[in-house]
Amino acid sequence: MTRIEIPTPHGPARAELHCAEEGEALLLLGHGAAGGFGAKDLVAVTRAAQAAGVDVALIEQPYRVAGRRAPAPAKQLDAAWLAVAEELSERFDGMPQVFGGRSSGARVACRTAGAGQAVAVLCLAFPEHPPGRPEKSRQSELDAVEVPALVVQGETDPFGRPKPGPHHEVVVIPGTHALDKDLEALSRITSEWLVRVLRPLD
Repeated sequence: MTRIEIPTPHGPARAELHCAEEGEALLLLGHGAAGGFGAKDLVAVTRAAQAAGVDVALIEQPYRVAGRRAPAPAKQLDAAWLAVAEELSERFDGMPQVFGGRSSGARVACRTAGAGQAVAVLCLAFPEHPPGRPEKSRQSELDAVEVPALVVQGETDPFGRPKPGPHHEVVVIPGTHALDKDLEALSRITSEWLVRVLRPLD
């Protein structure tokens, strides 16, 4: 594991790199609005991706690196993410990138997938709407993704459940927004999906 700081338009971000033995793609994973690298679902998916031959970069947004708890505006999150993705593309010799994250990080991955030329998107606990406010849907962010995408959602997630679409599938597992009730299922689902979507790129 290696940690590096990467300059962005909104201050330094941090990337924690976990490399597979012979990585053929790079999975960038973003944290939730109030969480960090230690979220159990992110840890489980990191290990599953490595086992599937995928390098992983856990991305810490500049506001958290600076010690702030309140998330930055969406445009700042997206700009910082794209700066990190560009830097990592150079470091990993243009290796295909999968954008991903949990909760807020999943939204960032969706919004930036096109501009960042991601080959796929992995969403853990996509917050389809704020709790108790289904009228504030964020489905459009997911629907705008034009590459293969997987959403893994907790069965009783108070942030709702997005609908599947032409380019994305939604898999429901036991648990809430934390996705920590069945980490074995989460690992299996994400590993199998990564192998499936990346195989055509070999």
